[in-house]
Parts: sequence; C-alpha cells; structure tokens
Amino acid sequence: MPQQAVIFLAVMFVALILGMMGVVLMLNRKEAQRRSLSIIAGKASFGNSDESAKDLLDRRRADLAKKLQQNEAPKTKKTAVIRDLLRQAGIGQIPVKHFWFASLFTGVLLCLVVKLLTDGFVLAGLMFAIGFLGLPRLVLRIMARRRQKKFLEELPDALESMVRLLKAGMPIGEAISMVSREFTGPVGEEMSKVYDEQKIGISLAEACQHAAERMPITEMQMFATGITIQQQTGSSLSEILTNLARVIRSRFRLKRKVQALSSEAKSSAAIIGALPILVAGGLYAINPDYMYPLFATAKGKIWLGGAGTMMAVGSLVMRQMINFKV
Repeated sequence: MPQQAVIFLAVMFVALILGMMGVVLMLNRKEAQRRSLSIIAGKASFGNSDESAKDLLDRRRADLAKKLQQNEAPKTKKTAVIRDLLRQAGIGQIPVKHFWFASLFTGVLLCLVVKLLTDGFVLAGLMFAIGFLGLPRLVLRIMARRRQKKFLEELPDALESMVRLLKAGMPIGEAISMVSREFTGPVGEEMSKVYDEQKIGISLAEACQHAAERMPITEMQMFATGITIQQQTGSSLSEILTNLARVIRSRFRLKRKVQALSSEAKSSAAIIGALPILVAGGLYAINPDYMYPLFATAKGKIWLGGAGTMMAVGSLVMRQMINFKV
C-alpha cells in the first residue's frame, strides 16, 4: 500500500474518532443542562424536600407515560426490533439513534483496520457490513441473554417473597414495590417498572405483560399469565405464585440435570471441532514449508475452504444434537 494512502486513512480514522467524541460530549452536555434546569425549576417551585421528592416522582411517572406512548407506535419495524433488543439488554433508556451511531463507528473502525492491514476492498466492505449490522446486534443479544439468566436465578425467591407479603395482608401492588426495593439487578428493575406503570393508571395485568415483553422468557410469561388470570377470575394469588415458584425451581433442576448428562457430549464435540485446527497449527509451527502450499496455492485454498465449510456444518449438526431445550 502506498505511504500516502496509509497517511490518508490514518487521518480519516483520527478525524472519525474526534467527530464521534464531539457528538458524545455534545449530547452529554445537553443532557446535563436539561437535568440542571429541571433541578433548578424543582427547587424554585417547592420549598421542602418532601415536596421535591414528590415532584421528582411525578416527573418520573410522566416520563414513563411518555415513553409508553412512544413505544406503542414505533416508526419502523427495524426501529422496533432495535428498541426491543435495547430493552431486553437493560439499556432501554439509550435512544435508537445512539445505537446506530455506535454501529456506524464500529463498522468504519473495522473497515479502516482491515484496509490498513490488507489491500482488499471486498474484505474491507465485508468487515464494514459485519461491524455495522452484525457485531452490535450480537453484543446486544449476548447482554440480553445474560440479563435473562440472572433474572431467572432470582425470580423464584422474588415470587416467594411476594407470597409471604400477600399472606401478611399486603396488597399486590405494595408487594411488588417491596420486591423492587429489596432485590437488585434485573428483578428489581422489572418489578419497579411494573409498579410505576401501575401507578400511572395501567392495569397490573397489562403492566406484567409489558414486563414479559421486556423479558421474553417462559417463566416471566407464566407470571404475567397468572396475574392476568387472577385479575379476571379473582382466585388466590398467593397460591398461584407459590405454584409458579415451584414450577420454576423444578425447571431449574431439570435444566441442570440435562446439562450434567450432556456435558460429556459437549466436551467431545468441542475436542472434535478443535482437533483439526490444533493439528494444522502444530504442523505449521514444526514445518512451515510443508503447510505453505495449503495457504499459498489456489488448489490449497480450495481444499482449505472446503474443509472449513465441512467443519462448520459438522459443528452445527453436533450443536443441534446436544442442544436440549427444557
């Protein structure tokens, strides 16, 4: 690659980073100014701390109602999908446009790195597509999966706490509020949102359905269904939650048993999949000239691509064979 092209790409890369930093700083400054003005307006309107706290709570509920109205009518299907992923990952307060800015930055960064290392425009374009469309969504899905796993681990304890509070005579809304304060992490966040939605006039069944959309797992859908049935039929809510907690713990035990029984097959699949790569790497380290035709000649590249394709297909087949869903 000519030296002038390298310098030009480096200058573009630095300019892109500085531009992204400027946009982030400008957005943060506007957000800080808005918060400062709201705090000043709150202090000017109210004299004591109790009224200020009440005003902050009212503004929080008003913001929640505004967000609910915005979420009911998404602009496009693609925007709705990204918004759902952000909610499931626990970062739903981030606007969708910030996600697209970050995706664009990731795509351009990968494209520039590949272009500096190689001269292939096709590979650089492919890396831009991966960085812009694939990698950010993959990160969001991983974050959402981890959050769902953490939520599921704490949900049975939260349900049993609700049952004890209900048996003590506390209404369901206050029981949910107590759980949102006592539990940290995803359980506390979701229960707090359910309580806030209920306070602004949304029914408890509908608020639980919204929580099931933000946390799309079977156990949360069962919780929302149980609350809806109780609201319609008036049955014993403590009994419903007790049975639900028992079912969730039984599913946990079954999942762990399946993982224990399939651990040997998973280890075998990992060894079989990694063995060709390890053998090829060892041969290349011991005798590079012996492995050189595989990477340098056209025939070797064809054989290498075919082997990689067959390994990928075999790995997917083994993964489907040992992937048991409970």
